[in-house]
Amino acid sequence: MIHQKYTASTRRRRAAAALGLTGTLMLGGTALADATPAASLPFGSSGFGSSAQPAPTPRLASVNNFRDIAGPGDGYLGFAGLHVNRGVFYRANALTPNAADLETLQSLGLTAVYDLRTDQEIAAAPDVLPTGVEYSQIQVLAADPSGDIASLTSPEEARAYVQDGYRSTVNDETARRGYRQLLTDLADTAGPQVFHCTAGKDRTGWATALLLGIAGVPRETVMADYLLTNDYAADTIRATLDRITAAKGPAAAEIYRQLIGVDASYLQASFEEVDRNYGSFDRYLTDGLGLSASTITKLRLKLLA
Repeated sequence: MIHQKYTASTRRRRAAAALGLTGTLMLGGTALADATPAASLPFGSSGFGSSAQPAPTPRLASVNNFRDIAGPGDGYLGFAGLHVNRGVFYRANALTPNAADLETLQSLGLTAVYDLRTDQEIAAAPDVLPTGVEYSQIQVLAADPSGDIASLTSPEEARAYVQDGYRSTVNDETARRGYRQLLTDLADTAGPQVFHCTAGKDRTGWATALLLGIAGVPRETVMADYLLTNDYAADTIRATLDRITAAKGPAAAEIYRQLIGVDASYLQASFEEVDRNYGSFDRYLTDGLGLSASTITKLRLKLLA
């Protein structure tokens, strides 16, 4: 017991030191004076996640891209060698669970769900939520995501189309306002929370990249986590491509393959746009999204403390 208490205490001290909570928050080499003092921020189960790691995230048959953003095992490594906490933030595709999966979601004690879809997408497949969960729709797209995909004539054109969409996510005012709201709400709301879009890969993938980046997870790990969609949704992707092949032929299916899965070049396009326009990820958080230092601190504590 002494060893366990020492370990937990040491971990918290390391977290406070790593996150710059002894005075001001250090962000990209610049001190931001409105950081919240460590002494005023609770640890453990009082809003920042339990000190005990939860059981592995269950796979859901009817929500195939549902997963914990912390990753497998003890969680991805972030700042100062601290593991990202599991059981805090979940990502998903549209939440339309069957009865068994709904019961599983109920067991996770979710407090809030953030739906990043458009009105049209929600009307086509409304969320089915556990009891007691607060629901919010947050707009991160200025237009319906289907766009002009019918006009795409080659896999290369389809990939370029998606890459342009990822660049727009970094720059578009609707996207920046929406992700600011999402991250602020995640920081300010207690308990386990989930965010999702339709397939849980693009809008949800960028939100996950932002959270893992705030936790100090290396980009190569963020990229590997992003690409897991191709594994989680493999059966759905395969079935969709089979239907398209049967209806329109293999050439059309190869075009759609670029749209329904994920590719490293997509997320990389967003990363490069952040670096090009803001110089660093930290500056994107503050100057691009307009996040306050206190919000970033709250998120880092939830993710790592």
